[in-house]
Amino acid sequence: MSYLLCVDDDDSIRMLVCKILSNAGHLVQAFPDGRSALAALEVREPELVVLDLAMPGMTGIEVCRTIKQNPFTAHIPVLLLTAQSDIEDKVEAFEAGADDYLVKPFHPQELLARVLAILRLVRREGDRNPSSGLPGGRAIQEEIERCVGQNEPFAICHLDLDNFKPFADTFGFTVADTVIRETGAIIRKVIEEKGSPTDFVGHIGGDDFIIVTGIEQAESVARECSARFREVVARIMGDEATSRGTFTGLDRDGRQREFPMTQLSAAVLLVDPTQWVSLGHVGTLAADVKRRAKQNGPGTILVQAT
Repeated sequence: MSYLLCVDDDDSIRMLVCKILSNAGHLVQAFPDGRSALAALEVREPELVVLDLAMPGMTGIEVCRTIKQNPFTAHIPVLLLTAQSDIEDKVEAFEAGADDYLVKPFHPQELLARVLAILRLVRREGDRNPSSGLPGGRAIQEEIERCVGQNEPFAICHLDLDNFKPFADTFGFTVADTVIRETGAIIRKVIEEKGSPTDFVGHIGGDDFIIVTGIEQAESVARECSARFREVVARIMGDEATSRGTFTGLDRDGRQREFPMTQLSAAVLLVDPTQWVSLGHVGTLAADVKRRAKQNGPGTILVQAT
């Protein structure tokens, strides 16, 4: 039995989705708006969120983006339901991080089939990232919960690559995959050399990595990872490309412009277990610190206490 969230402001659709999924043996919790669903998600993590696109107050796109920008909920799959079938809406949904898209009105069997396909895919992929070989979402959560249980302060470093999407689009999958693989390798190496034996390195997915370490070395470890990442880019791209400091790529609107060469930024959270709320709460803080770090420019390391 899987625990699922259904979010839709239309009472009839919400009840229908709950009935279909409940009859199939799933435990379903329903919400009429995005904010209440996000609050529930911090209390208990679902295996899938079935989410309406058009809702008042907070749209499905905004809810999906919030889930995917939080490093501790980003692995949760999202199935978007919508009455809109325009290609622009589909593109926007997938850019927000949606895992699948189903147009209303839908047949109950198709909804069930898509839900089962997503759950099957998530379980088949397991908990280790194929590019970096690092443990993923479930292992990351368990490690943080273990640290909280020890009741000693610790640090969570959320590492992220700046301008990586246009970088990957410009230089191709092979280069992007090599960068991700070598990023995982240099993070492991930094922890071996400058961290502690009990430190943890995980890969949330895409260009997002996690280090769980002591508060004393957290910032220095993050800065060392950022410095070594610049060496990775120089080695892969060559001196001529990296010496420019920028590359020409396409933005989200398809317009050509110059981007700063991708760098590694980090949001470092100093966690006091006595003030612990939930994993989702810490993830929200990490996403906010990461956003502010990016506003300060590529390669920024920002430290904040929870």
